[in-house]
Amino acid sequence: MSACSIRITGLVQGVGFRPNVWRLAQACSIAGTVRNDSSGVLIEAWGNESALADFQQQLRTDIPPLARLDDILVTALDTACPHDDFRIIASASGEIHTGIVADAAMCPACRVDIFDASNRRYRYPFTNCTHCGPRLSIVRTIPYDRANTSMVGFPQCPECLREYTNPADRRFHAQPNACPTCGPNVWLEDRAGQGIAPSGTERDCLDTANHLLREGHILALMGLGGVHLVCDATNEVSVAELRRRKRRYQKPLALMARDVDVIRQYCHVTEAEAVLLHSKHAPIVLLERRVGGEIPTIGFMLPYTPLHALLLATWNTPLIMTSANLSEEPQCITIAETRQRMQGIADYLLLHNRPIVNRVDDSVTRILAGKPRLLRRARGYAPEPITLPSGFTNAPPLLAMGGELKNTFAMVRDGQAILSQHLGDLEDARTWREYTHTLQLYRDLFQHQPQAIVVDKHPGYRSTQLGQQWAREQGLPLIEVQHHHAHVAACMAENGWAMDGGKVLGIVLDGLGYGDDGTLWGGEFLLADYRGYQRVGHFKPVAMPGGTQAIVQPWRNTWAHLHALGWVEVAAHFADLELIQFLQQQPLATLETMLARGLNSPLSSSCGRLFDAVAAALDCSRASISYEGQAAIELEAITPACLLNIVPAYPFALAKNAADCWEIDPAPLWYELLKDLQTGYCREAIAAQFHQGLIHIITELAQRLCAEYPAIQAIALSGGVFQNAILFNGIQQRLEDAGLQVLTHQHVPSNDGGIALGQAVIGATAQM
Repeated sequence: MSACSIRITGLVQGVGFRPNVWRLAQACSIAGTVRNDSSGVLIEAWGNESALADFQQQLRTDIPPLARLDDILVTALDTACPHDDFRIIASASGEIHTGIVADAAMCPACRVDIFDASNRRYRYPFTNCTHCGPRLSIVRTIPYDRANTSMVGFPQCPECLREYTNPADRRFHAQPNACPTCGPNVWLEDRAGQGIAPSGTERDCLDTANHLLREGHILALMGLGGVHLVCDATNEVSVAELRRRKRRYQKPLALMARDVDVIRQYCHVTEAEAVLLHSKHAPIVLLERRVGGEIPTIGFMLPYTPLHALLLATWNTPLIMTSANLSEEPQCITIAETRQRMQGIADYLLLHNRPIVNRVDDSVTRILAGKPRLLRRARGYAPEPITLPSGFTNAPPLLAMGGELKNTFAMVRDGQAILSQHLGDLEDARTWREYTHTLQLYRDLFQHQPQAIVVDKHPGYRSTQLGQQWAREQGLPLIEVQHHHAHVAACMAENGWAMDGGKVLGIVLDGLGYGDDGTLWGGEFLLADYRGYQRVGHFKPVAMPGGTQAIVQPWRNTWAHLHALGWVEVAAHFADLELIQFLQQQPLATLETMLARGLNSPLSSSCGRLFDAVAAALDCSRASISYEGQAAIELEAITPACLLNIVPAYPFALAKNAADCWEIDPAPLWYELLKDLQTGYCREAIAAQFHQGLIHIITELAQRLCAEYPAIQAIALSGGVFQNAILFNGIQQRLEDAGLQVLTHQHVPSNDGGIALGQAVIGATAQM
């Protein structure tokens, strides 16, 4: 007999890993024990050498669907086996080094259970097993045991307990395991809090809810990581009323459909998109519409809980499934706040009594260049840790506070970064409270004691101010990271770029970030590694008249660009253009004074603002926007793919400035664009020429910089503007055709939802 200890780290708790080990041990005639502890899973095994070797191999290859193995460490044992069988023993506590699995979509086996009339979980909305169900949304601390979740208040009935304690059952130690006898329940009530009982042929409150939805009512549905507002997506009156009540007049609303066949009635669905929709993550996937609209894509998801599946079972059309909140606020998660905040928004409330501990929004993805790209990382993905590249194994624990918009934060420990779920825009008071609550919860959950705090350099970010405060109070080093350097580093890190892997050329196109020279950056070419960066190129800075008003009123950006050309001459030469006549009706004298005196008109190299300027020129949300990026999204929407390789590219000027830094000047573009408008050229072709022009000038400058700086080993693309499919696909393709290695985002968003990861690796490098 030989013996060994097998230490397994990764996402191995709450996923059926121990019963899987038990099953493999039985098959290999192995004696010993397996248990959870604060580091993962610990196995002690006795058997002959060939059996142990076979057992160890199967541990690596035969793993449960939700598990992720990061490392297996085998050491010899010289003790005798205490018994002649293999046993699952109680969890051990200690300093926590293991992770938490993300909430997982309902598995096929549980789906069969809830639609099988002979099954005791028939139509039970909280059915789950070790292969699916809630994780992050219900956990309070590690180890992930029932006593540490919001299921602690639901003692299991004898039948559930038999499943829970039987290693051969797929519900063995499924912490949320429950049934109609012992588990949470769901009910329907009206605005006054009065319960609504089923009537007639209605079997339960889900049938009643469906009846109300078909009548055109709006429901608040308490789901997995938060509450949704639901209505019939094909009922124009209901949708319009939902938009009015929610104050979300134009921003797209997410849809949920019973199955992919329903989705195909409205969108084209590729094989890769279908796989993503059906995955354990079950994100919202942006799909191409069959019939065009202002926005060319629709965000669809499939039912990812039994509650959603039961609700949609009889629907041959989709339901609106959007977060229960007013626009830009965090969604509700408790019964009390749902009753309070949904007054005047939802007609009826479909609630349940399984507490949601952590708010987790739906994740959003899009297939670009053949690969799924996360636009919002939340349910299904967070907080699964991201393994850091070579060189970061011994990085000290630290906390990266993230940015101001699309905030996430990150904790570094044990050579990994734990990136939080999407939290939102910290300008909103409720989101700010959620941010501070989630920060503390994660620090408690993972027993995280940072040795440094990392923040964005922008002094006005609330995340930066909180980080500064904590660093002072705890006597910790404070590391400030430039916004766009963080973007580049995040892209490097998720692509496994080693700490000493050499320099990359980071091309970062986004809205705004605080620059080293006091201006606002956003169209940057950075020669960078984790230790630092050099700004080697950028878009020519243009004023933002009114500061943040230039973000919500895109016409201000158009006027600023034309003002830089010489507004008087431009207005005279193109006086017949509707665009010029519109601009002349605006308070231009005031804006002129502001620019002349440097009042609330910061200079910005933002590519996002350039998109706004061109979009407004083509009358895409010219006067104002109702959500971030609206004008740029509409500009992409009117750009026909069929024209991209036909129309010529608009010209840009490219030259070095007095600081010996390359500068992209869009001035030539504007002369051509205005002339095309004057001759009646269609705006779709103008939009295509603008995209082509940007693709050409960005790739031209990238190739010049690669020739000028031989140290560049790859190009990293980051920033929210790269969510534009036309721009992303065009730039990546041209750079790769030129023989250059291109790093892109997949697992963290290219927008500000990913910069916490960049802050984390830059901060870790500075501390090592």
